[in-house]
Amino acid sequence: MKIYFCGSIRGGREDVEVYRKIVSKLQNYGRVLTEHVSCTELTERGEDRAAPGDRHIHDRDVDWLRQSDVVVAETTQPSLGVGYELGRAVDMKKKILCLFRPSSGRNLSAMIRGAHDGEFFLVRDYSQEEVENVLEEFFSSLKRT
Repeated sequence: MKIYFCGSIRGGREDVEVYRKIVSKLQNYGRVLTEHVSCTELTERGEDRAAPGDRHIHDRDVDWLRQSDVVVAETTQPSLGVGYELGRAVDMKKKILCLFRPSSGRNLSAMIRGAHDGEFFLVRDYSQEEVENVLEEFFSSLKRT
């Protein structure tokens, strides 16, 4: 299974340790195409400026999104890029799990929380201690469908 993981990069890297934990768990379920999102060396400036540029990053990531079987997004840190990826994933009819930590004191966008349909677009509030169980429940439900 190919998994596309979404997390904030240029919107802020405060949750990178949370991303690392999630990506580590996701690797039990398949190949994480975007594991670089959890890399602590990646700053909010994005990928190395020596990289081919924003167009390359966009096209590469959209290609990975097309290849993916499922999308898992950590949405606690607001990010325009994550919102864009989720919109594209919906258009591609991908199965999506959005994770949000209410303990952050933030409010999840109504455009994300309101998209929850209980089948293809799932939004789960969670604490860091329960993320493993939330992922297990999500991936187990994929096997049943």
